[in-house]
Amino acid sequence: MMDTVKVLIPFYSRNGSTEALAKAIAEGAQSEGAEVTLRRCREVVSREVMTKAEGWIENADRMNTIYEAPTPTDAETADAIIFGSPTRFGAMSSELKAYIDSLGGLWFQGKLVGKVGSAFTSTSSVHGGNESTVISMYNPMAHLGLIIVPLGYADPSLFKAGTPYGASTVSGQENNPPTPDDIEVARFQGKRVAQVAHALKKVGETATKQ
Repeated sequence: MMDTVKVLIPFYSRNGSTEALAKAIAEGAQSEGAEVTLRRCREVVSREVMTKAEGWIENADRMNTIYEAPTPTDAETADAIIFGSPTRFGAMSSELKAYIDSLGGLWFQGKLVGKVGSAFTSTSSVHGGNESTVISMYNPMAHLGLIIVPLGYADPSLFKAGTPYGASTVSGQENNPPTPDDIEVARFQGKRVAQVAHALKKVGETATKQ
């Protein structure tokens, strides 16, 4: 049994697709003995703006009741951070970006250097920017000093769904939930990140004792 590692999953989800992947990733990490914290980033627009998209307010209220908003403290105390966001013109959402921007103080102090980082996404259309969105999350992870963990093709599930950069799903215009194959990739991502975080933590503890 591995020593407990703490995995933070800060995500933004409007209609539930990214949330579903986040929950599957959490399951994968927990299967490896990790302690997982799920957090939903909050909207950066007014409720008046939110009324212009059907179901936005209702979904936000539901998820905000379940998940607290992520804080810099959440990131500082985690061993691994797995960021999740829907695609916004091929890049991460402004809601997740706002949370990442709030980590400036930790960046300045080098508090996140050496932690594990990974990312996942959802899109509403095929080839809608899922890979570029995950890669857009790699950029700030590099600045924060996180050790980026992609998926590659380290599991057979990657030959059926997802991307080598991170788990993904395509909801379509009907807002379809992630497929079983999408969920399988997401669970593998949680497992892989937890395993890498544990290995790094073990190395760090060994070095401290020497």
